[in-house]
Amino acid sequence: MIYFKVVRWQNFLSTGNQWTEIQLNKAQSTLIVGENGAGKSTMLDAISFGLYGKPYRNINKPQLVNSITSKRCVVEVEFSSKGKEYLIRRGIKPNVFEIFCDGKMVDQNASVREYQEYLEKNVLKLNHKSFTQIVVIGSANFIPFMQMKVWERREVIEDLLDIEIFTKMNNILKERMTKNKENVVDAKYKIDMLEQKILLTKKHMNEIMSMQKTDRDAKIAKIKELNSQLADLQFTYEGRINTAKHLNESIIDKEKVKGKNDKLKQLKSQLDFKVSNIQTSIDFFKDHDTCPTCKQDIDEVFKEEHICEQQEKQIEIKAGIDELMNHFGQVGQRLEEISAIQQTINDVNQTIIKLNSEMTTTRNHIKEIEATLKDVPTLQEAEDLDDLNGELMKMKSLHESLLIQKERFEIASSLLKDGGIKSKIIKQYVPIINKLMNKYLAAMEFFVQFELDEQFNEKIKSRFRDEFTYDSFSEGEKMRIDLSLLFTWRAVAKLRNSATTNLLIMDEVFDSSLDTTGTDEFLKLITHLTQDTNVFVISHKGDQLFDKFHSNIRFEKVKNFSQIAA
Repeated sequence: MIYFKVVRWQNFLSTGNQWTEIQLNKAQSTLIVGENGAGKSTMLDAISFGLYGKPYRNINKPQLVNSITSKRCVVEVEFSSKGKEYLIRRGIKPNVFEIFCDGKMVDQNASVREYQEYLEKNVLKLNHKSFTQIVVIGSANFIPFMQMKVWERREVIEDLLDIEIFTKMNNILKERMTKNKENVVDAKYKIDMLEQKILLTKKHMNEIMSMQKTDRDAKIAKIKELNSQLADLQFTYEGRINTAKHLNESIIDKEKVKGKNDKLKQLKSQLDFKVSNIQTSIDFFKDHDTCPTCKQDIDEVFKEEHICEQQEKQIEIKAGIDELMNHFGQVGQRLEEISAIQQTINDVNQTIIKLNSEMTTTRNHIKEIEATLKDVPTLQEAEDLDDLNGELMKMKSLHESLLIQKERFEIASSLLKDGGIKSKIIKQYVPIINKLMNKYLAAMEFFVQFELDEQFNEKIKSRFRDEFTYDSFSEGEKMRIDLSLLFTWRAVAKLRNSATTNLLIMDEVFDSSLDTTGTDEFLKLITHLTQDTNVFVISHKGDQLFDKFHSNIRFEKVKNFSQIAA
């Protein structure tokens, strides 16, 4: 239970720099009176602003600061809850928002919105809309439950029954379901993409394997062709080697013949020299009759004999030269044969060198082709395919888990929707709400049968079973219904222990909607029903009601500032 004790304010609306303080737990019933503009309803705005950061009435926040002092607008609300003492201080110019628990300020690291959320959810456990339904009823800014839209009615009931947590859970679940739906679509898209990639990769691999087989067959055929060419080259090469060998063997006498030829040339040169010398001697004796050395005459007989002798030697040497020339011709012919054979050998050797080069090139070509056949690299596509299949399995597993999660979310959603758990809980309280409502209507001598269904639509019947709507009643009768609902919500809150409080404030309830009889009945009702409640009634009918309350507070204006009269 929230037990309100004090509310105080300064520089708030028409109040000046002096603190205005009201003890909220002083009397069971308190009447607040004063002239128009004296500040009677300021108490409502102060409590609302202190707790929720906004006034009860439709007043802009900057207008809450007193227009004369224009600064240090502060409101403080003191209450206890669950054995702890709380002080809420909120101000404008400067902006202040502080929560004290047992004299220590609650950590303000969070933002203002989070700080306010902490106050409403963890301390008050009452939002502003529910606050206006079970703590305050008035003519200024009060929206009767019966004039609310269906979803607003549900919000109030859920807050009172402390089941709004299911709505919050459902909102969170909706976000998760949306995320899950996106993840399912994303996972399915990725699965389709992976399957398409795998299909294309397999197709590409098959094409590569087909191309590789064709290429392999072509390479094997090429190797056969090159081996055949190599065999032909080898055969020709060996034939040329044998030819060169035989040719070299056929001129094995080359050096010997060359030596003999050189000797013959030398011998011929010697013989030619001798023939020349003999001819010189013959010519000398023929041309000279006197010896040039001794100056004696040469004997003719001697001359003739000498000439004949020299001529015979000359003939003999020439015969030897002829014989030598015969041998020389034979040797020359052999040398020509050897030279011709040598040229042939040179040609054969050139052919052998060329064949050897071609065989080396062919062998290297064969080795290169054989290397490509033996060292076939692992296709990158095969590795990619394994990776893609692994990724596909993971994605299918994720997709399956997301679908399972989706089913669980759908089950949870059906439980958290208005027709689920909340409907079961509300269904249990609807008869209690209707019973309390009719009890309070009867206590105010308004004899109708009031019923709310599980969708919070009302059905109102008279004693004669005629059906009415809320709008068909007079303002006084509507007020009786509104007051009955107010007491019903407070009773339900107390029953649920979700938002019980000692404070009940009624703003100008008696001034227009209730006649004298209704006022008397209402005062009897609140006296009977609010024994553990501090009731504050704000009214213009001070003279009529003054003696009917345990305590009275009169507001007045002094020098343009509102204050409590002494």
